[in-house]
Amino acid sequence: MPRLSYRKALNRALADELARDEEVFLLGEDIRVAASNVTAGLLKRFGPERVRDTPLSEQAFTSFATGAALAGARPVVEFQIPSLLFLVFEQIVNHAHKFPLMTGGQCAVPVTYLVPGSGSRTGWAGQHSDHPYSLFAHVGVTTVVPATPADAYGLLVSAIRCDDPVVVFAPAGAMEVRADVDDLAPVPLGRGRVHRAGDDVTVVAVGHLVHDALAVADDLADQASVEVFDPRTLYPFDWDGLLGSVSRTGRLVVVDDSNRSCGIAGEVIATVVERVRLHAPPRRVTRPDGAVLPFAPALDRAVQPGREQLRSAIQHVLKDG
Repeated sequence: MPRLSYRKALNRALADELARDEEVFLLGEDIRVAASNVTAGLLKRFGPERVRDTPLSEQAFTSFATGAALAGARPVVEFQIPSLLFLVFEQIVNHAHKFPLMTGGQCAVPVTYLVPGSGSRTGWAGQHSDHPYSLFAHVGVTTVVPATPADAYGLLVSAIRCDDPVVVFAPAGAMEVRADVDDLAPVPLGRGRVHRAGDDVTVVAVGHLVHDALAVADDLADQASVEVFDPRTLYPFDWDGLLGSVSRTGRLVVVDDSNRSCGIAGEVIATVVERVRLHAPPRRVTRPDGAVLPFAPALDRAVQPGREQLRSAIQHVLKDG
């Protein structure tokens, strides 16, 4: 059973799809030297025509990817910094995402936008530490946040094969995670995963926070049976899977490393309470409203959701119920 890192799983997915389909190519800033290590070795193996460094103009090369996809290619665009997505929101949402819808499906735009190291990287400060996945889920772009090496591989492969644009957020907090992996295979978009079964409370954890949720569930094992649900895809969301879990447990906590207002955590809670009668008011553990992460490491960590906050939220819903 080989041990695989999350970062290497992304690299393997890119290599396998480049080898499988000649229409796949990569583009981004400094990807030939593998600044993020996700594209390491791919230039030597597949050549400069399929591993393309770009000028420092995100709007330009994101638009280029849209045109290439319309012409039949399958580009994968790497963004080294998540806040760069704010610059290209127009190109992704108003162009790539809407072209197939506005033409009645007469065209496809199979572009994958890969963000390795999304979120905080400990001291990368305000302009490098965002987790803006709720923006893309809001407008209906397929949005993926893998938590494990196997899911990083499988969801990236499925994203590249998808005929619609897909944004893949690879959290900084998960990049160094390692796991024993028997088999690497595509993971269907829009299907969540229960990492740990439980009876007393459902914890929905996004991305790297799955590992924190599992650790807290272990710590509380003598007090409560905690189910940990990983949505994996934030849009389309696996509501059937989550509602099945919450219908059994009757309690809900959501932990999400993005800002509180208008975030995924609020959407999950709103949708669940519309459909399920809970035993206790739900709780969410997030960054504060309008959070901008500071440079100082201690302040950086203080702004992010942590295990103590999650433990407290779980204990509150158990007590309130």
